[in-house]
Amino acid sequence: MNANGFKGHDMLAPFTAGWQTTDSNPLVIEKSEGSYVYDVNGKKYLDSLAGLWCTALGGSEPRLVAAAMKQLNTLPFYHSFWNRTTKPSLDLAKELLEMFTANKMGRAFFTNSGSEANDTHVKLVWYYNNALGRPNKKKFIARAKSYHGSTLIAASLSGLPALHQKFDLPAPFVLHTDCPHYWRFHLPGETEEEFATRLANNLENLILKEGPETIAAFIAEPVMGAGGVIPPPATYFEKVQAVVKKYDILFIADEVICAFGRLGTMFGCDKYGIKPDLVSLAKALSSAYMPIGAVLVSPEIYDVIHSQSNKLGSFSHGFTYSGHPVSCAVALETLKIYKEKNIPEQVNKIAPKFQEGVKAFANSPIIGEIRGTGLILGTEFADNKSPNDPFPPEWGVGAYFGAQCEKHGMLVRVAGDNIMMSPPFIMTPEEVDELIEIYGKALKGTEERVLELKSQKK
Repeated sequence: MNANGFKGHDMLAPFTAGWQTTDSNPLVIEKSEGSYVYDVNGKKYLDSLAGLWCTALGGSEPRLVAAAMKQLNTLPFYHSFWNRTTKPSLDLAKELLEMFTANKMGRAFFTNSGSEANDTHVKLVWYYNNALGRPNKKKFIARAKSYHGSTLIAASLSGLPALHQKFDLPAPFVLHTDCPHYWRFHLPGETEEEFATRLANNLENLILKEGPETIAAFIAEPVMGAGGVIPPPATYFEKVQAVVKKYDILFIADEVICAFGRLGTMFGCDKYGIKPDLVSLAKALSSAYMPIGAVLVSPEIYDVIHSQSNKLGSFSHGFTYSGHPVSCAVALETLKIYKEKNIPEQVNKIAPKFQEGVKAFANSPIIGEIRGTGLILGTEFADNKSPNDPFPPEWGVGAYFGAQCEKHGMLVRVAGDNIMMSPPFIMTPEEVDELIEIYGKALKGTEERVLELKSQKK
């Protein structure tokens, strides 16, 4: 069926403007194969975002399909409520606790997505502080421009303005501290280390202003993903962790995008020396073949929850599909493949070609900054190479670049004048060459478009 038949379709689509569904044809993807996806018209695209930062093993890994089929034929569903559960969920919990070595974790709780994982943190942290007799210690600190899911509570933890419009968000218990984007926010002559020190001092001042007795947790992605791919400045996490520890504030690591090899280490926490109390996982956990997320809980937090539920009754939080056996079986096979293939090593082999190849375009007059690490990369368009000279929003520079990529057979993430890429971990050197070539063609077309718009403006 031609995609034209889907114009004005019946779905209320996530992160989609109403006019897009009525005025333009959706891109309808029909099948996937390795690093590529195909639309209903048979056109092939290099999927440089790995679905939505998630199909880490590409689109046709037979072992994951086989794991799902085997589990579907054995036990397609059973829940994990009331101390009943399934073997795949128990095996996966054990595997995750063994894999995560940045800090010893005590238990794994299963969700269906990263958003649900972050919602769960709020409940866990509130339960924990109530159990310790600290009913006022309930506020969360997130970073401006961060992304923490799009569900009700999780969206509050996000600093992305687009997520807050008309949803009565952020919630009053969520505070925001500085975005750690060096290029955009550093002062003249300020080094990365000095910038990190200033941000840590600002965080401490925010805590003191609000009252440390009211602050429960600080949440951060090791590398900000949807906020524009923002790696931390040098010494940032070291300094921030010292501040939160000083005031007995829990550290939540949102590893939804970074985990399982994306940064060239098994977890983002490994790369930046983060020792979290709670961790969110999702996306690459099953290479997105089945919906699944997880929360890792430190032994200290678990012990408090455990003793409190012994006094009060059940720990009353969970989802019908928590620890879904098919999702867990697929995730177990995914983790097995990551270990067998030594995925962090594989990422480190391909990442330099990817990073250097795209960063070679950094001198373009329409690019402000290209930033990234491992297999994650962001491009920010700006005039005069300056964070203070954005292009007029109505020019749609980022959207034009994204459309050019699509025309040439590649899919990227567009967010305003930010472009994001996070290719599958299985990408070959030849596919990286193709990615760089299409990026170059799209950039050339976008440069010409900007020149044209500038000449019309005069």
